[in-house]
Amino acid sequence: MILVTGATGLVGSHLIKELSKTNSLIVALYNKTKPPAELEKFATWKQVDILDVTALEDAMQGIKQVYHCAAMVSFNPKERALLRRLNIEGTTNVVNACINANVEKLVHVSSVAALDKKTSGLVTEKANTVIDDDNSEYGKTKYLSEMQVWRGIGEGLNAVIVNPSIILGAGNWDAGSTAIFKSAYNEFPWYTNGSNGFVDVDDVVKAMILLMNSSVTNERFILSGWNLTYKNVFNEIAKAFNKKQSHKKVTPFLAAIVWRIEKLKSMITGSNPLLTKETATSAQTKIEYDNSKLLKQFPEFRYSSFEKSIAKICEELKVKYSFSNF
Repeated sequence: MILVTGATGLVGSHLIKELSKTNSLIVALYNKTKPPAELEKFATWKQVDILDVTALEDAMQGIKQVYHCAAMVSFNPKERALLRRLNIEGTTNVVNACINANVEKLVHVSSVAALDKKTSGLVTEKANTVIDDDNSEYGKTKYLSEMQVWRGIGEGLNAVIVNPSIILGAGNWDAGSTAIFKSAYNEFPWYTNGSNGFVDVDDVVKAMILLMNSSVTNERFILSGWNLTYKNVFNEIAKAFNKKQSHKKVTPFLAAIVWRIEKLKSMITGSNPLLTKETATSAQTKIEYDNSKLLKQFPEFRYSSFEKSIAKICEELKVKYSFSNF
């Protein structure tokens, strides 16, 4: 039996579909977002808050493999307390429940946000993880979440940590990384000189299953298919949607003005800012990730083509939303 936390999220929902191709019994956990009708048939669904220790341990009974996908992604300073509770305390509870239920193996979804990116050259799994002021609050919580997994490993739990870069897939395009596709569809004109790692959600899922069913344990792996500029990504999406490409450069000075305006607006209206200091800084930063560790461990594994992935995701979003509201 397999248990998946955060099963209605981008990674979790794609993971459920891929796991359903096997003969495994899947228990899918969700908190507030109910599974859409097309996902219900793939698993036994249970509404469980990972902060509820009793409910989580009940759901873990009889489980042999656990994929911990549940997490909160936010760069809003107002949500720091909740971010820490869900990501750190929630992971603590999952690790403890795995140990108590004698789970055979845990695959924990972390993030490259947990890695130190001040090093020169490609960022690898050996990068020192930091919780200093240069890292985002989200990155700090993912690092501290990883520490709970390593603590579980010290107590005898078999576990693997994956650190995906920015995950692209046909999720909710009003939130998360899928919002990039909505911005490109709406012909968002601005771009930055920043670069980052990107990866297809299908590749993340396949790598997670590969690691789960292997003898590999007590290690971490960066999952990143392509090192690209944000402009490259936006323009490839715009091309797939047959939309106008971004053409106005955002300078660091302009970004600094905008995030301060957004902060003031958020204080007055109570709404989430469209841009924060952390996201403004990230958009200007140039980062590249080394994905060779996974490829050396599993020579048969291949990341998808960037152009083909973007075209596929755009087609999936066209079907999902029918663009009736735009």
